[in-house]
Amino acid sequence: MENFANILLLLVILLNFFILGSARLGACIRSVALQGAMLSLVPVLLHHGSPHSLILGGAALLLKGFFMPWLLFRAIRQVQIRREIEPMIGYVPTLLLGTLATAGAFIFSDQLPLIEAHKGSLAIPCGLATLAAGFLMLITRRKALTQALGYLIFENGIYIFGVLLSEALPLMVEAGVLLDLLAAIFVIGIVMNQINREFASLNVQNLSSLRE
Repeated sequence: MENFANILLLLVILLNFFILGSARLGACIRSVALQGAMLSLVPVLLHHGSPHSLILGGAALLLKGFFMPWLLFRAIRQVQIRREIEPMIGYVPTLLLGTLATAGAFIFSDQLPLIEAHKGSLAIPCGLATLAAGFLMLITRRKALTQALGYLIFENGIYIFGVLLSEALPLMVEAGVLLDLLAAIFVIGIVMNQINREFASLNVQNLSSLRE
């Protein structure tokens, strides 16, 4: 099961690269949904299908794989945008930064004094690489919707680390993290609608022109 989990985590890293290099919002949302669906299987595989891991994986599948992508697709239909236009950093430089961050994540994880159960697992380097990919999306994209995707990817990285500790942490703590994320997506959707209604644009740089 651990080998299959490593394959899924490797695919998660490959999806990070695809998202960083794509301007199509629909494809990015589908990739984030697929990433969330694959991550929902990781706790089940790593913890051998324990009841706790099944609950955590099921909640992640519903929220990450279905509900939040549906919410984001609804948002792009309402604001009528399909592509990210003129990112702050080009797609090729962003991909290069993502590659360097991923390589650094693997090098750094090799230096950590891991317990025996985590040695040979891709969970820690994948978690670090996904955190970096989400952070890059947040700082290099202009559209609020694309930045919301970056936030989701960033949270996926946090989720990977939480999976490693899921057997030791109370279920209510993990459920609270997922509910906080769900609430944040609602807030982001409300903010994007309001920005689009008032300024006819989701370019966050336009906000810098506001004066008191």
